[in-house]
Amino acid sequence: MAQETSNRSVDEKSYILDARKNFEDEDEEESGKFTSLPLASFNFINSIIGSGVIGIPYALHQSGFGLGIFLLIIVAILTDYSLILMVRSGHICGEMSYQGLMRASFGRPGFYILTALQFVYPFIAMVSYNIVVGDTVTKVIIRVTGISESNIFAQREVVILLATLCITIPLCLYRNVARLAKISFLSLVCVGFILLAIFIRMGTMSSLVPDKDDSWDFANIRGVIPSIGIMAFAFMCHHNTFLIYGSIERATQQKWDVVTHWSLFTSFIIAAAFGIAGYVTFTSYVQGDLMENYCWDDDLMNLSRVMFSGTILLTFPIECFVTREVILTAIKGTTETENHDVYISGSDRRHLLITMGIITTAYLISMSEDCLGVVLELNGILAAVPLAYVLPALCYLRLEEGSLLSSKKIPAIALLAAGAFTAIAGLYLIIFHNDSINSCKHGQIMPYCWNNSTIIPNITTTIVPQTSSLMTTITSTFSSLVTTVDSPTTTPSASRSVIV
Repeated sequence: MAQETSNRSVDEKSYILDARKNFEDEDEEESGKFTSLPLASFNFINSIIGSGVIGIPYALHQSGFGLGIFLLIIVAILTDYSLILMVRSGHICGEMSYQGLMRASFGRPGFYILTALQFVYPFIAMVSYNIVVGDTVTKVIIRVTGISESNIFAQREVVILLATLCITIPLCLYRNVARLAKISFLSLVCVGFILLAIFIRMGTMSSLVPDKDDSWDFANIRGVIPSIGIMAFAFMCHHNTFLIYGSIERATQQKWDVVTHWSLFTSFIIAAAFGIAGYVTFTSYVQGDLMENYCWDDDLMNLSRVMFSGTILLTFPIECFVTREVILTAIKGTTETENHDVYISGSDRRHLLITMGIITTAYLISMSEDCLGVVLELNGILAAVPLAYVLPALCYLRLEEGSLLSSKKIPAIALLAAGAFTAIAGLYLIIFHNDSINSCKHGQIMPYCWNNSTIIPNITTTIVPQTSSLMTTITSTFSSLVTTVDSPTTTPSASRSVIV
């Protein structure tokens, strides 16, 4: 009996030790899912800083340099407040997702309104990615290979088609592209390199760019709304709000406020750096895609173009995944997220048809529009402004107790009014009074990229220079990178009409 009791005691101790070990293992695994405040802020900055920062200099040109800086500050503050408001509303209703928040506030109609906007935003972003690839890669191909601009492989339509067939379609056909989200750190590194290159070129390029009457306009009231649309697109991160909030260890509203303030402040500094450096360099010549302003034979900026295009091509499948999931959610009423990372099977026709339909439609639209500024304005007005300002304010006003004019709700009313006015006025201006198309100069060498072009007052004809020596290898590209830091503008190798 004593031996049996001893054995039982040993078994119980062993069971307790095993249970404790399992609990500790689970606790360690669970703790690995959470991050500190600095890491959460870094993830948030990654989700904010993207392709939209390339359009900030153009936004400053639209609204005027002085007024544009002021608007950038206001948009950053409004975004900061709306992000705090979303989590506060989530605590009130107990729903920690954007979809759940809208459903708790406005039922199924609210859920479907959000679904529609969440489809529009990533879909138009896919169109903008195609436009950027068509704008930038064509110049790099001509520079590296030396082919003529009339060559079929130097046409933006063909370049986008090849990128779609060889890169985006294979990646978009994955069931789960969660692994692609890990490129966010690499994306931020690339953005940092591009910003450094822009500052390097600011000193050498600004002296070559001629002044115009509107080069240093302080304010342009007509361009305020489109400018806000571009800025709202650049700061749009609300679809990741609850995901990042849930990653904070022992998350509270106070911790979230700290993460939001630091993330938005850092993102504002980066966006302002892009905007100021780009605008100071090119003033009224600046375009919706800042990379379009640099000369075709500038190897430093060609490297920046390659890095930017590569980041975009790897981000494209993530946007496609979101768009596809929105469609599947609308069809089935529930989120259909697969956890296995395999290619589609022949029987899953719906997955194939939806994916190919999204990619094909985005490709066709990007063929009919090559002005990135217009696309950024459209996405900002149609999707980013409602998602970032209108809906969070409406949810909070609906869920928070008290009078509509109480001190808690007045800031939310101001946010709602600003967002609604911007969305309505912006849509009207885009449809009836859009002047952005006239300022888009895709595929044309800027006048300051030609030798002595700044002293020629009225150039309206096509200039055909002598063909420069071609780059024969990628190695020579990087070698010339070092020698051209202080002299980026030599005679281009292809003939294009000059813009004045």
